Amino acid sequence: MQLAFVLYKYFPFGGLQRDFLRIALECQRRGHAIRVYCLIWEGEVPPGFEVRIAPVRALFNHRRNERFSAWLRDDLARRPADRVIGFNKMPGLDVYYAADPCFEDKAQTLRSPLYRKWGRYKHFAEYERAVFAPESRTEILTISELQQPLFVKHYGTPAERFHLLPPGIAADRRAPADAGLIRAEFRREFALADDELLLLQIGSGFKTKGLDRSLKALAALPRELKKRTRLIAIGQDDPRPFLLQSTALGLSEQVQILRGRSDIPRFLLGADLLIHPAYNENTGTVLLEALVSGLPVLVTEVCGYARYIAEADCGRVLSGPFRQEAFDRLLAEMLTDTPQRAAWGRNGLAFAETADLYSLPQRAADLILGEGA
Repeated sequence: MQLAFVLYKYFPFGGLQRDFLRIALECQRRGHAIRVYCLIWEGEVPPGFEVRIAPVRALFNHRRNERFSAWLRDDLARRPADRVIGFNKMPGLDVYYAADPCFEDKAQTLRSPLYRKWGRYKHFAEYERAVFAPESRTEILTISELQQPLFVKHYGTPAERFHLLPPGIAADRRAPADAGLIRAEFRREFALADDELLLLQIGSGFKTKGLDRSLKALAALPRELKKRTRLIAIGQDDPRPFLLQSTALGLSEQVQILRGRSDIPRFLLGADLLIHPAYNENTGTVLLEALVSGLPVLVTEVCGYARYIAEADCGRVLSGPFRQEAFDRLLAEMLTDTPQRAAWGRNGLAFAETADLYSLPQRAADLILGEGA
């Protein structure tokens, strides 16, 4: 079959983008042709992929999206595809991969009534309705049990159109046999002494992921504990507001903010704790990447995959509503309890041996290709 995958932007370090690539590669492995439509493509193009960059521009994102949709419709009319698979909400999709939370719910609960009069709101509400309305025929691949009830609440989407996927952690995130050596080499490279503790935060979109909360928690640690604790944050975002916050909190020497990179497994093995105090998070793949590498996790319960941290007993889940002082206290407790951190690490590795945390690309390909119920 000729498959058309659609997403607004591809770059190598986004969670949605990594899921798209692994699903598309799995479909290609099964013998199907891959065509990709996007506005921006950063990075290498896999062999055999046809990538079509839309020649559209606009001052506002929602206008650009509308022009992209019109261009996509025209191109597909000239060069049809057997399936159109979207990773952003838009009209005309046969399959939608639901990586993003319910826009309408956020618009009604987190925004003022005035916001819903703007053109931006009307655009994104219309594009979401095109996917989830009862009369739509789009099949929906979901990755978060938390979001389906919200879509049903706002749109009345029939239950049979939702297909919950298992997680899809890449095999290279699992702790290898030489994990101890990798950890030692990493800590030498970053000049981490044996008694120093490394906090790790990973994810593009520092504001949504709660990096400001992490910096406040580091600053609030007891004095002696704070002196031997460092934080590395990794992601594709503007670091300047958070570097300014670090300076204001007196943390300039203890905080590094790095751009997205391909050697994340080294960081997961070299750190002492992953922190992820997100404001909202559909899933949080990095939580499971930490789990399977044996790295304990501190996470807010709004993250879709936080339930795996609780189920595996490999860290702590902060219940909502979020309170900074509660997060600060949990962080200090986890950093001072070395035996418990070791136990959480062992629990994560044991859970990784038996739980299905890896088959998302295969299951998604089954559903896209009509090879699975």
